[in-house]
Amino acid sequence: MVKRTGLVLRPDSSRVFFRPFALPHRERVIRTLARIMALSEQQVIEESERMLQSFAERHIKVREYLLRRFEEIRDELISDQPLSERRRLLVGAYFTLEYSLEAAALFNPSLVPHPDQSGVAEGHLRLVLSLRATGEGHLSSIVFRTAEVDHDGIISVNPPTRFVTAASPNPNASYEKRLFERKLAELGLFDDFAASLMADLDSTFTVAQLERSLERGLRRGRFSNRDQQQNTARGILALAQANYEVSFDADTRLSERVIFPNTQAESRGIEDARFVMFREDDGSTSYYATYSAYDGHIVLPQIIHTRDFLNFRVSTLNGPEVRNKGMALFPRKINGHFAMLSRQDGENIFLMYSDMLHFWHEKRTLLRPTESWEFVQLGNCGSPIETEEGWLLLTHGVGPMRRYVIGAVLLDREDPARVIGRLREPLLTPTETEREGYVPNVVYSCGSLLHAGNLIIPYAMSDQCTSFATVPIAELLNELKRNPPPSA
Repeated sequence: MVKRTGLVLRPDSSRVFFRPFALPHRERVIRTLARIMALSEQQVIEESERMLQSFAERHIKVREYLLRRFEEIRDELISDQPLSERRRLLVGAYFTLEYSLEAAALFNPSLVPHPDQSGVAEGHLRLVLSLRATGEGHLSSIVFRTAEVDHDGIISVNPPTRFVTAASPNPNASYEKRLFERKLAELGLFDDFAASLMADLDSTFTVAQLERSLERGLRRGRFSNRDQQQNTARGILALAQANYEVSFDADTRLSERVIFPNTQAESRGIEDARFVMFREDDGSTSYYATYSAYDGHIVLPQIIHTRDFLNFRVSTLNGPEVRNKGMALFPRKINGHFAMLSRQDGENIFLMYSDMLHFWHEKRTLLRPTESWEFVQLGNCGSPIETEEGWLLLTHGVGPMRRYVIGAVLLDREDPARVIGRLREPLLTPTETEREGYVPNVVYSCGSLLHAGNLIIPYAMSDQCTSFATVPIAELLNELKRNPPPSA
């Protein structure tokens, strides 16, 4: 039933971008700056020229980045003496490093239709492929590729450019006060001090406006518990920083854009984005991705929204059932409600409904490990896919020797809590050539799609690289309907 394409995407260590290079102690920063300041102007010209020649072909807008980096550390200089552009470039370079974002792995893919289908041949579909890229320090981010599938299900992936751009959060992003206050209440932060701060803000506000309100509130000191005020202020600011926007220049290619960790909650990585094309109530389409933010200790489910893969809004998910990994949004509302799959206990698949996308309060058990190849753990492999026969859900099961395989389940279209069919054997298991990698014996996906009668499955091989498989959808659905659960 499954046909492997043989197409493999491997991590490319040559794809690098700039990141700040932070010295561990302020004293070292000052000493390094002093050494740069002691160079003669001729030495500065010669050294900066060598540096620019060495890195100009590896990056876009090298000068712009290095000058911005200089501005970020300008306050550490002991004098306001004007500096030449060459010296400012050199200072910026000493406090910058190259980061190879996919040097270790390129895996856990999801696949959605591209928002721009102009110029695509009849019967073909242009695609956006998202991937988890892992680099130095096992730090994960989200990268993209463009691809195309033809009328026969043949997939081609466009090679990326060597350039990479990581956008910074937009400081002018606005927040809706009503929603922000509800999130504060969910976190137990909406006390009298928080209420007084929010009262100073308009119905929408920016981070800068919030920071000014916090500063005024702390300065007024109208409440007796100073320590509690400080804790509340830190929590409010952390919540604002965890909800942010990033935008890329329109002249960048999709493969050059990377969503890199931007907040403390993401400081150890952005993991396993499950993108889905979502049909809004007005008939328009948006793209959402649930992902796991990781700070080295806590996994925090979050959500990304975009319409064009150029501008992205990152938001926290809230409520008592926002826990653990593996949340996946249905591609439309069901009976007027948002629907989501989840795995709060790390073992079973749950179904959740909510009237608000960002708040989740209740769950019900949907699927438990049943077959021997999923006794350890059961989870989703991306959002359910709507078919005439029901919702097709790809699952991952963990069995003996921690082997990950991919299975399939069919859910009722009107009532996804009702399971119609379930494969008794895995749909996809790691072959001998696929079982070697960073995490052996694993096949895993974060989102598939249908095209021209085929299910297109992008999948990771042992947390190292990515490949693709196709399955005739009619055969798969027939097999699922032949295997209803015992209670059906």
